[in-house]
Amino acid sequence: DDVRPYELMKLRILNGGHALIAYAAGLLDITYAHEAMEHPVINAYMDKIEREEILPVVPPVPDTSLEDYLELIKTRFANPRIGDRIERLCFDGFNRQPKFIIPSLADNLAQSSVPTGLILSSALWCRYCQGTTDSGQPIAANDPNWEQLNACALKAAEEPGVWLDMRDIYGDLGQNAAFRNEFTKVLNYLRTHGVEATLQAYSDELL
Repeated sequence: DDVRPYELMKLRILNGGHALIAYAAGLLDITYAHEAMEHPVINAYMDKIEREEILPVVPPVPDTSLEDYLELIKTRFANPRIGDRIERLCFDGFNRQPKFIIPSLADNLAQSSVPTGLILSSALWCRYCQGTTDSGQPIAANDPNWEQLNACALKAAEEPGVWLDMRDIYGDLGQNAAFRNEFTKVLNYLRTHGVEATLQAYSDELL
């Protein structure tokens, strides 16, 4: 009778899950979604964020277990027959992040919880938009707004808050002090330690 709870579940858990693995995998030169799921550090990072920061802020869905749905989408992501390319999942973050990641982030902050994992996912998107992978390979323009994102991401390497000042993406949320402090910490950690070590530190609760 009402499709909205199911749509929101899909946007937050499935599409949000794609966004979580996309930029981490892209920065680690991974080509396919199933290869990202085979990477133990990416898999653990995604699972932790889904269970601790996304599922708790998804409203109940009639006759549906959110935990079972998460397991279903993880199985889908890991299916090599689908052949979903990481490059596709990274495309158009300018429009996708406000739909798939930022609402869950905002809901956590509204509950006075600082969602380090979701903030890390925003930092990974910023890092991706700087235009090189962790190994130094160039990342081709992968967003209709790439020129704006690339310039902002490069500036954010020295001034992380500049990324959150993009009001067409983050709105007023980007001015939240707790968000800005955590984003600055995480983006600086990425720059210093690299992607894989940062994901591991998050999973080990060292961030």
